[in-house]
Amino acid sequence: PLAAAMAAKRGTDEMRDRVVLGEFGVRNVSGGGAGRPLTAPAPLTAPPVCLPQVHTTDFPGNYPGYEDAWDQQRFEETFRVDVIREEEGTLEFDMVGIDAAIANAFRRILLAEVPTMAVEKVFVYNNTSIVQDEILAHRLGLIPIRADPRLFEYRNQGDEEGTEIDTLQFQLKIKCSRNPQAAKESSDPDELYFNHKVYSKHMTWVPLGNQTDLFPDADFRPVHNDILIALLRPGQEIDVLMHCVKGVGKDHAKFSPVATASYRLLPDITLLQPIEDEAAEMLQKCFSPGVIEIQNIKGKKVAKVANARLDTFSREVFRHEGLKNLVRLARVRNHYIFSVESTGILPPDVLVSEAIKILMGKCQRFLNELDSVPMD
Repeated sequence: PLAAAMAAKRGTDEMRDRVVLGEFGVRNVSGGGAGRPLTAPAPLTAPPVCLPQVHTTDFPGNYPGYEDAWDQQRFEETFRVDVIREEEGTLEFDMVGIDAAIANAFRRILLAEVPTMAVEKVFVYNNTSIVQDEILAHRLGLIPIRADPRLFEYRNQGDEEGTEIDTLQFQLKIKCSRNPQAAKESSDPDELYFNHKVYSKHMTWVPLGNQTDLFPDADFRPVHNDILIALLRPGQEIDVLMHCVKGVGKDHAKFSPVATASYRLLPDITLLQPIEDEAAEMLQKCFSPGVIEIQNIKGKKVAKVANARLDTFSREVFRHEGLKNLVRLARVRNHYIFSVESTGILPPDVLVSEAIKILMGKCQRFLNELDSVPMD
């Protein structure tokens, strides 16, 4: 009975802490619950399919025999954020000790609720290019604008005219002409024409009201200068005025401040017994570079897990009969690796801090609602 109890505890501990990747399915994905993996009926020619663990718990993190009531002190002791890598426009960090619901809420806030400035209205005075007015306006709207949205207010719904506190104005005025100095035999448009390529660098900021005084050091412009907007030929021209307003990604994708915001669980790879010589070399090839290293111990090549974080879990190891039962692939349930890539409007570290403020505001509003509603 003691051995059985210890085995049951180990199984529950694994269920609590790990999501296990098997040959034909994933176990412990539910976030809790008792029971055994189910095997789905399958044709005789196909292998059995292991379905995810049955979810039988009241809430994520609730397991039979464990006291899982919320405890703030315990949360503060286990929760942490580790910045792993910060490069130009990209931030990778770990968020440890939270539930998947919170991690996903944070991701969705980054995608859809951190505000930015983007082109909302395009006033077309002249457009003789091949690009239709509607398509031109759509392309201009998707160009990321380097302007700190925290300096501006949201424009009131129904306002036709923008003001210096809620609108940025840009002008795009360009005309294509022939190059009289071009060689007669040339067929290169870059030699034959002037201004035949319209880039985002041709967009210029036109201050509204007293914006010159409000933002004396401002450098409002497109994030990238080399975004191609249209192609022109001699005599064709574009003359438009753009109004940029403050908005969020859930209203339109052009306001989203990130190119990607994603997370994954930390990989956990365990070698269940020593793997040596040819088997070690084969195991190394089954994983991403840097995951498995081979050490020379007493004249034998021995496999060792060097950096499981680099693995992408292709599950190639399950293709080899001699290896698939020697390795356990899992993911740490409460360890989230976030990757945030900014469009360049704001640095990724600023986006993360703004997302945290928005999440805190949501929590505070929810608490205020609870306080305002009388409880029977």
